[in-house]
Amino acid sequence: MATFGPNWFASVMGTGIVATAAVSLPVRLPGLRPLAVGGWVLAVVLLVAVTAATARHWRRYPAVARRHHLDPVMAHFYGAPPMALMTVGAATLLAGRDVIGETAALAADWVLWTAGTIGGLITAVAVPYLQFTRHTGEREPFGGWLMPVVPPMVSAATGALLIPYAPAGQPRLTLLVACYAMFGVSLIASFAVIPQIWQRLATRDVGPARMVPTLWIVLGPLGQSITALNLLGGVAHLALPHEYADTLRVLGVVYGVPVWGFTLLWMALATAITVRTARAHLPFSLTWWSFTFPVGTCVTGTSALATHTGSDMLAGAAALLYAGLLAAWTVVALRTTRGALRGTLSLPAAPQR
Repeated sequence: MATFGPNWFASVMGTGIVATAAVSLPVRLPGLRPLAVGGWVLAVVLLVAVTAATARHWRRYPAVARRHHLDPVMAHFYGAPPMALMTVGAATLLAGRDVIGETAALAADWVLWTAGTIGGLITAVAVPYLQFTRHTGEREPFGGWLMPVVPPMVSAATGALLIPYAPAGQPRLTLLVACYAMFGVSLIASFAVIPQIWQRLATRDVGPARMVPTLWIVLGPLGQSITALNLLGGVAHLALPHEYADTLRVLGVVYGVPVWGFTLLWMALATAITVRTARAHLPFSLTWWSFTFPVGTCVTGTSALATHTGSDMLAGAAALLYAGLLAAWTVVALRTTRGALRGTLSLPAAPQR
């Protein structure tokens, strides 16, 4: 397939988050655990398949593959492979341990988290550098601009799961500090991009129909930042004195609730724009996977807030969001399978007027 690109890893992200979000829910519903394990198994299969297809693509079409980083749209999706690795790693630790055991699950998560973190830090620097210096042509802000800078936030959230297993003392403290630093890297970069997307929507238009689903990517750094800050605050006492740990735990709620409110606002706007576009025509492409992983981060963020505050309202909201995630994943997975079998999926074109 000459059009195989890094955007295919979004399917791994969207599938893996189904498993991790199920485990994180503060409400216990029948069938959630088997659903989480099933999501993890499918995510692992997808990761292996997409990685193999990517390697095959580089062997058969090296000239095409080497040009992806110069495409002003496709280049940003190089943030997807690192996030896919870390999502599968977290799902392995949270759900896969039921199948392969805690020791093997922990070892797999350490490997995937380390590889994803290194890759994510590279994309957070390399892709914006290419965007600033090499990309030419139409460069309207769109949700995909967030893809290369969100991986460090995923590192912070999934790294929090590993802190209890890190050796006590300086190694554990180093991991905690590194996760907070990566939280900052992604948060500030995301807050530099999101206003540009808002301004484009307010002063121009929503852009090509096939790029409308990327508006949902904005939910990714918002939901994942809530998740990361609350998970890190929950384990900070394992590495820091209680006065700092208590402050960081409170910070997760103080930051999380207002950002959760803005997240709902953006979700409502993205829903309205998507419905409006769909009434005219919303062609299927891999950008539809933007309906899954970002919503999944909203589930995990809402669940973390519900756990720390004891709010029944937030617990119910997390369950409703997870139901929406399952519905979106089912539709997108079926459409992707059909498109892959028919050979109709291709790289997203750069947005044009």
